[in-house]
Amino acid sequence: MNALSGLDATLLSRIQFGFTVAFHIIFPAFSIGLSAFIATLELLWMRTGSDHFHRLARFWTKVFAVSFAMGVVSGIVMEYQIGTNWSRFAQVIGNTLGPLFSYEVLTAFFLEASFLGAMLFGWNRFPPWLHTFASVMVALGTALSGFWILSANSWMHTPAGYAMKDGITYPVDWLQIIFNPSFPYRFTHMMIATYLTTSLVVAAAGARYLLEGRFRSESMTMLKMGLGMLAVLAPVQAFVGDLHGLNTLQHQPAKIAAIEAHWQTEGDSVPLVLFAWPDMQQERNHYEVAIPRLGSLILTHRWNGTFKGLKEFPREDRPPVLPVFFSFRVMVGLGLVMIATGLAGVFLLWRRRIERSRWFLRLLQHAWPLGFVALIAGWVVTETGRQPWIAYGILRTADAVSPVGAAQVALSLALFVVVYFVVFGIGIWYVWRMIRKGPQPTLPGPETLPNRPLAGGQPERKEAVPT
Repeated sequence: MNALSGLDATLLSRIQFGFTVAFHIIFPAFSIGLSAFIATLELLWMRTGSDHFHRLARFWTKVFAVSFAMGVVSGIVMEYQIGTNWSRFAQVIGNTLGPLFSYEVLTAFFLEASFLGAMLFGWNRFPPWLHTFASVMVALGTALSGFWILSANSWMHTPAGYAMKDGITYPVDWLQIIFNPSFPYRFTHMMIATYLTTSLVVAAAGARYLLEGRFRSESMTMLKMGLGMLAVLAPVQAFVGDLHGLNTLQHQPAKIAAIEAHWQTEGDSVPLVLFAWPDMQQERNHYEVAIPRLGSLILTHRWNGTFKGLKEFPREDRPPVLPVFFSFRVMVGLGLVMIATGLAGVFLLWRRRIERSRWFLRLLQHAWPLGFVALIAGWVVTETGRQPWIAYGILRTADAVSPVGAAQVALSLALFVVVYFVVFGIGIWYVWRMIRKGPQPTLPGPETLPNRPLAGGQPERKEAVPT
């Protein structure tokens, strides 16, 4: 351990933060999408009076509670690391980013905290309209939390509205800080990603129940809502991703060059590299498979467009090409799978063949992790592609680390790995058990809606089956 250098301590700190944030990102993302899904179910329940919307909302609220708790716990750990492992970052950037994190607490967290108890425990205590209102407020709070976090993170990529004094950033224009150049694209891209991730989980659960012959009405609702969201939002995500790419090319050209494994600035066009093994030492690609001119068309929207290759940037300013290159292709590949899944599923629903298409249901029931994998891959592209900067053009990652020895960082990293796999492994296993059990019948209570007449004039009968 004593042989480890300061650079090794920096690398270990980066690995530790990357490990913890990879766990953290999946829970808030799932919570944002799931809270919106629950609020929608309750609004449909209020509008139609159908019991299966009520049962689904109660069922997914239990899953939301566990996911939300794991997101809070993992988020607290990350905040402590800013002080323990990245104190120089806090010193240089704290004046600018600190208030954004405070705004999240004062708006999003307080809004969630005000209504979360009513959402989780108020089913038999509050009238339906009040419980639905609480669920809508929680969904709004989770989205608002994403707003502030993405604003702060986007500022690290495209800093704006600040002034430097004695090596410290000071806010000058809060509107420019909050709505920095990359924020609209990154916030929209991330929010759609949360809804796509949740839609896949919901659709996969519906496919599983339908294959098992359980909860048919609930299964069909989950399939219609989940696949419908995929069919609509997955193509929209491709469009938003294209806009995000144009913005990144403008503000972080080295990241785009790494994403495309583009080494040499071409004279009149850039090929699209489908596959290669980038070699940073030799500054070239091995086993390259590329389509001529398509890179120009996608990244510049011009047939003869061009952009800087990695050789145009000093070696010390180039991001690691290998993880960025492959993570981007994982993200895009899974995005194409989501588009195909959504369109195929909606087609089968439209033709009323979804229940007979067991091959599709078998594939769909195992597709639930794809959204989470795409999320993590996208995060690797974004954050690793920003290197060697922790705040682009302001502070390098190597200069932001705390003066902590490599031995201490290695020990804490090992403890994090053990504790995270035990604690969050149990949490994920518990969520899996709840999904396996499925939505259960509910006892009558104050949340029961009055019977609504059917088309023939007779009231719809609602029977409560004891659990």
